[in-house]
Amino acid sequence: MTLPAAQIRDMINSPFVRKPASVQSVMLQVLLALLPGIAAYVWFFGAGILVQLAIATAAALAGEAAMLAIRGRPGALFLTDLSAVVTAWLIALTFPPIAPWWLTVTATLLAIIVVKQLYGGLGQNPFNPAMAAFCLMIVAYPALMSQWPAAGQLDFPTQLELIFGGVRQVDAITGATSLDSLRTALRSAADPDSQLYNLRAAQLMDGAAFGTLGGLGSEWIAFGYLLGGLWLVQRRIITWHIPAAFLGGLVAVSGLMWAIRPEAFASPLFHLASGGAMLGAFFILTDPVSGATTARGKLLFAGGAAVLTFVIRAFGAYPDGVAFATLLMNICVPLIDMKTQAAVFGHKKD
Repeated sequence: MTLPAAQIRDMINSPFVRKPASVQSVMLQVLLALLPGIAAYVWFFGAGILVQLAIATAAALAGEAAMLAIRGRPGALFLTDLSAVVTAWLIALTFPPIAPWWLTVTATLLAIIVVKQLYGGLGQNPFNPAMAAFCLMIVAYPALMSQWPAAGQLDFPTQLELIFGGVRQVDAITGATSLDSLRTALRSAADPDSQLYNLRAAQLMDGAAFGTLGGLGSEWIAFGYLLGGLWLVQRRIITWHIPAAFLGGLVAVSGLMWAIRPEAFASPLFHLASGGAMLGAFFILTDPVSGATTARGKLLFAGGAAVLTFVIRAFGAYPDGVAFATLLMNICVPLIDMKTQAAVFGHKKD
């Protein structure tokens, strides 16, 4: 009997036994995938972000070591799995590159000690540690978390001075991000149809905060995250469900509102290339601990986060909603997983 060619090919290629993937190897690949975005960050905004990454990493490892010692857990095993380093990098990459050092340290220690270790350590935290820290800091220190320099505005010595205690003249060092500028432009006049409204929007949209698709410089950072994220999908570190559902959902809801009122809402491409959309799609929402685990659940989880992100961006008090959307959907994960579990073989699904 001759088997069909397709069946023979499937028998040869099917991965019946997969190589075991350690936590360390997975986290290392996540860190490597972040490098294209970090390289673009350094190119456009300076090497201050590298200092922030080092500060966050040192704080994360110190906090993790202290908590492991208190809990009587083996320090070497957990300190070398790189999970704390991934959390630290995500915190640093979502904070302004000139944030004071103590703000980065405080956020990182909160993420590691409170959100991760007090819930039982790796694999037990119900919330994304990096996003929980971001939300706490932006609520507690909104002014410091809003000080974003424009691309090429500050040299490295000035960035170091600001990070380690320099005098902060807010008007001199703060550059509005693309999402901030868009919000200001679209809300600057009482009548959305007035010539003043359209003129103000055009002036701000042509300003230094905007590039071709999104924020000047930040659109290339988003492209770097996209490249790294696609590499993670190709390596099967993450699946396609969450990135596709989040980015697709963000395009769908922003595209609908843009089609209805283009003078009041930004285009889908702008939303994809601005803020933390790409970082959230591939590196934040894909957290295997605090995110949904089933295939259908991942689609619902990421789709809900996309809708919340747009709602917060368009109508909320904060210019970017990825962090808050992530935490709100983390709350829904137990219910999503419960309702999307496949029926056990041989049993009817309730």
